[in-house]
Amino acid sequence: MVQAGQDAGVYHAVVQNRRYDPNIRRVRQFVESGRLGDLTALHADFFIGAHFGGFRDAMQHVLLLDMAIHTFDAARLICGQDPVRVHCHEWNPAGSWYAHGANAVAVFEMTGGVVFTYRGSWCAEGFPTTWESEWRVIGTQGTVRWDGGDHPRAALVTGTGGFHSTFEELELPAAAPDARTGGHEGLIRDAVRALRTGNAPETIASDNIKSLAMVLAAIRSAETGQAVDVTW
Repeated sequence: MVQAGQDAGVYHAVVQNRRYDPNIRRVRQFVESGRLGDLTALHADFFIGAHFGGFRDAMQHVLLLDMAIHTFDAARLICGQDPVRVHCHEWNPAGSWYAHGANAVAVFEMTGGVVFTYRGSWCAEGFPTTWESEWRVIGTQGTVRWDGGDHPRAALVTGTGGFHSTFEELELPAAAPDARTGGHEGLIRDAVRALRTGNAPETIASDNIKSLAMVLAAIRSAETGQAVDVTW
């Protein structure tokens, strides 16, 4: 589809509406500011007991193939890096109402040296995360915690030398006025802007294919039990 779009001289883009959440833009903006120092790791937890019924109950790799791309794509946005290698373990726990692969844990190596870990479940009952996942973003000068809601916070190092460093805690600044926000509406506005200006939308498939590659590589790793390279 990417090649067909290029051959036809048109943009092929996809819906990645979570990129247009104002709070993920706040996190990305804070990482870009450099206040966390050098980024070293991202950790995301996704735990929702989703009783869909229908085709998802029967499909293979239901968590990785149906849902994980949104968290994987968010990781790429937050850290500004692309995937290199992944080791993934997938299983279907006792009590699962899915036929296959409702749980997964994956470790990705990224191009800039960041390690991204993902823990997820489609059948975890109780204390659900948001659909945006819960995040911990770690740098050499502090950590951002984001529960997927409206209040991402940072703890920044203010003093060292003791057993524990000292920290300043703060809520992240609001998203910049020109940030891509607005959920589905913001994504549609971006598509219209692309049509009017000829500038590529952020969710162009030639970029989003890297997030899809993370999904397919994680599945391949889970099936083989080996770490695999992420290619697209």
